[in-house]
Amino acid sequence: MRKLAVTQNITMDGRIDMLGDWFVAQDQDDELLAENARQRDSADAVLLGRGTFESMRGYWRDLVDDSTGVSDYLNRVDKYVVSSTLTQPAWRGTTVLGDDWLDSVRELKANTGGDIVCTGSVSLTHALFEAGLVDEIRLFRYPVVQGEGRYLFPDDLSIRDARVAEAAAWPSGTGYERWTMS
Repeated sequence: MRKLAVTQNITMDGRIDMLGDWFVAQDQDDELLAENARQRDSADAVLLGRGTFESMRGYWRDLVDDSTGVSDYLNRVDKYVVSSTLTQPAWRGTTVLGDDWLDSVRELKANTGGDIVCTGSVSLTHALFEAGLVDEIRLFRYPVVQGEGRYLFPDDLSIRDARVAEAAAWPSGTGYERWTMS
């Protein structure tokens, strides 16, 4: 069975909406880049909501000279987009999951393969938590208080069996936490 990991860039106050300039994809420290590379090596699928998919496609698909490795990774990995309106994804390796997307995600998890990573996609992330499909939470915490924007977890969600599996802090002030869901 494959692992579904929610991976988010997050502020100190728990916001995952990127409303300011606190996250710059091309301006990351070496330790963070190394952690991202390690995670990419274990994943062969990305799960995204339509809005995040379109943003990522607009930025990463045609990016040249990407020192982060993200562009190459996204261009080769299987991408699954949850959308009832997207018909032409225009990015190689993309499958659109329609109205029965929860069943499709369950099937993806049941297959063999690497990790499935969901990033951004706040509404989708909330639905995955509510459906009990998340196996791991990976947080890159930035030393910023944003004061507005959506939170990682939906209101009224209760998780009582998560465990810290790994944590790190880097000179830039960014921290990393990996939580497993028991």
